Amino acid sequence: MANGAADAFDYVIVGAGSAGSVVAARLSEDANVTVCVLEAGPRDWNPFIHIPAGFMKTLVNPAVNWLYQTEPGAGIDGRSIHAPRGKVLGGSSSINGHIYNRGQRMDYDGWAQMGNRGWGYADVLPYFKRTERRVGAADDAYRGRDGALTIEDLAWKHPLCDAFIDGAVSIGIPRNPDYNGATQEGVGFFQRAVQGGRRMSAARAFLRPAMKRPNLDVRTKAHATRILFEGKRAVGIRYRQGGTEREVRARREIVLSGGSVNSPQLLQVSGVGSPKLLGEIGVPVVHALPGVGENLRDHYPVRVVGRVKNIASINESTRGIRLVKEVMDYVVRRQGILTLQPTLVHCFWKSHEALDKADLQMTFTPASYKEGVQSQLDDFPGMTVAAWQHRPESLGYVRAKTSDALQAPAIQPNYLAHEMDRQVLLGGIRLARRLLRTTPLAPYFDGEELPGDAAMSDDELLSFARQRGTTAFHLMGTCRMGPATDPAAVVDDQLRVHGLEGLRVADASIMPTMPSANTNAGTLMIGEKASDMIRGRAPLPAAELVEA
Repeated sequence: MANGAADAFDYVIVGAGSAGSVVAARLSEDANVTVCVLEAGPRDWNPFIHIPAGFMKTLVNPAVNWLYQTEPGAGIDGRSIHAPRGKVLGGSSSINGHIYNRGQRMDYDGWAQMGNRGWGYADVLPYFKRTERRVGAADDAYRGRDGALTIEDLAWKHPLCDAFIDGAVSIGIPRNPDYNGATQEGVGFFQRAVQGGRRMSAARAFLRPAMKRPNLDVRTKAHATRILFEGKRAVGIRYRQGGTEREVRARREIVLSGGSVNSPQLLQVSGVGSPKLLGEIGVPVVHALPGVGENLRDHYPVRVVGRVKNIASINESTRGIRLVKEVMDYVVRRQGILTLQPTLVHCFWKSHEALDKADLQMTFTPASYKEGVQSQLDDFPGMTVAAWQHRPESLGYVRAKTSDALQAPAIQPNYLAHEMDRQVLLGGIRLARRLLRTTPLAPYFDGEELPGDAAMSDDELLSFARQRGTTAFHLMGTCRMGPATDPAAVVDDQLRVHGLEGLRVADASIMPTMPSANTNAGTLMIGEKASDMIRGRAPLPAAELVEA
């Protein structure tokens, strides 16, 4: 190698995102082991990472964001969609919308029913609890109080939020102050990973405190380019840093935590994946594993926008002297709109009244975005209700285009390919419109901007969804967990890559199905559970819960 002999650690973790930060922190608790973390991005020094409303900047900043694009999708009129992924310490937890949402009990029970032992809701709940420090009222049977990740309620209030919640209640949707407790369904304010007016990323909560330990070596701007194998055993990582090719060896294990795009791509360019794909990109087969990169799912939200009257929305506070006042309010008191996440109110409900469980996530914010995306606010007073299907059926893939890990892979979520996805989303759009037209919101509702009153039929609304829908930034599933009898599975229920030694995956890519939730909370839980597996520790005792 150009830099001489490779160095060695007990564990090498690829990716310092949500799960990688947790795994690094937990493994390095043992002073008798050494841990190296390779992160392709820089340290998390960018100020917009730490200001909650700074997500509008980090979503489009190539310094901290991979800025991936999806492949054109037949179900979305041939469009290619911006697919942000964090490229910085903390990964996507450093650029996301701060929302803490675990999902429904049935999500994880479904994982266990697919043959993944120890992944039912009662099994994973103790790991959710170990991760978080819930601030505020909650049922401690479900919530953690002593973890590193602070989860707080939103202190900032706006009359539009209260009117939206009152309106939802008026049409039969119950209030739910803790959707991460016994039941998810209902309407209320989101909980968020924020403390003291600053983002609580996985890097801030877990990795940075651990970096004080002498047995943890975190290397930034270190882009992994190949997994090194000796036979069927993973023994090291080749990476590029500062224009130089380097190697680091793992005496015990390598843990891939690069996320649902980078983890499968690294496996593929290293010779692990579908032999057909590996042949197309000119990579010799180390181990045939056709499920690598398949099973991609994402949430596909569509935003219904209303104009606002008789009150100011957030839109007007982001210009001129009002913005100056908001900046000063944040600098002096850590208050105001700069402390906000992109969506403020949740509404988990049903696309059809005959359903017994919610299949929709709705969000509300007293603001609206140009072209319906979250990067620039409208010039008029606006409010937005977004809707997406909890558990999409459409399956896509992530596939390396070349043998070069520095080249972006093909990302194809196949949005709206499945008929069920289209029907559930139509139900969500119609419910969103109904929520904007409730009696409590009537004094403030000044007409529908998007899709507009002219769109009434299913075909018209579906056309709007195809043209204006976007990503919820919840890519998952591309290194699917499942038993060896499952031909699409990539890792077993201990997160070990099937057929290989010394190699695990711990990130959102191992999720076998989409949880009814934003994916960051689940990814942190995976990091917690993975760390016990890697350390050879017995799992935390399963929670004792009353049947739902």
